[in-house]
Amino acid sequence: MGVNIQFSQSYYWLNSWIMANVMQLATQDFCDRFIDYRIDPGRRLYDQMVMAARSGGANIAEGSSRHSTSIETELRLLDVARGSFNELQGDIYNFLLRCKADVWSIGTPDREAIWQMRLDSPQYGNDYLHDAAIHINAQKRKFAPWLENDNPVIVANALLVLCIREQKILTSQMKSQLESFKETGGFSENMTAERMEARKNQATAAGAPACPLCGKPMLKRLQKRGQMQGREFWGCSDYPQCKGSRNTD
Repeated sequence: MGVNIQFSQSYYWLNSWIMANVMQLATQDFCDRFIDYRIDPGRRLYDQMVMAARSGGANIAEGSSRHSTSIETELRLLDVARGSFNELQGDIYNFLLRCKADVWSIGTPDREAIWQMRLDSPQYGNDYLHDAAIHINAQKRKFAPWLENDNPVIVANALLVLCIREQKILTSQMKSQLESFKETGGFSENMTAERMEARKNQATAAGAPACPLCGKPMLKRLQKRGQMQGREFWGCSDYPQCKGSRNTD
């Protein structure tokens, strides 16, 4: 597979990024309404929760925009995003503990409703920035009965479920990208393949001899070690799969 430089803002179509925006908006609203001076006099908790939510979405965007040039960087940043939502989950969990509130268990109707709620597939036109804003707000409204509730315990529990759900989405996305890497390689591997293919074409055009073993065009190489170090010779362009060689004379 050759090098393919893709559109760098394709993350607008990712469910992980869309859900991250829903969570960032919901976290900002939650902190505005319920994290006040009585429980956060220094405003540090407010800042940490809002920044954790922001970091999640920002790292998904940055990582996904690097997909075509560095899958390794993409995976690292997606993992940072996953860690940010885990941090946010911890703060929300602590809020519920401080309130001595019940944390929804698996099977609780509200929890299951949020867990099963599916996001719509993006249907963007040419003006994707405008269309994405409409789409994100529409997805947020799906969770409005819980996220816009006047009871902070309900809102916190809803956010807790979404944090866990987002981390699972990101884990699945990372596994998918890893499988893609196994199948097609990364940017460095494909750059090398592109260069080798170009060298084969150049050798064929220049009348290079054919490999005596497989018949593919040969490339001029230098002996790197041994008594003949520095000697020029013809080596098969399919090396290391084929180790055919010829003397240059």
